[in-house]
Amino acid sequence: MTMAHWGFGAGVLSAAVFAWGCQKPLFPENLPRTQYERYQTLRGRHRPLHEQNVYGGNQPALRERLAPLEQQ
Repeated sequence: MTMAHWGFGAGVLSAAVFAWGCQKPLFPENLPRTQYERYQTLRGRHRPLHEQNVYGGNQPALRERLAPLEQQ
């Protein structure tokens, strides 16, 4: 086999691996990301990850997530 055949084979293989790896997300949105988040959800203290901004888009809910637990 020539070097061109090896290069073509490597290109096809890397493209196939790239396309196959992008099918499903690594962390689904409906599962908790950390043990702390799961603990809070089980005790009814779930804090949303996102909130709607004034323009209608989603943004991280930083104020609510960083507020002390006593303020819920």
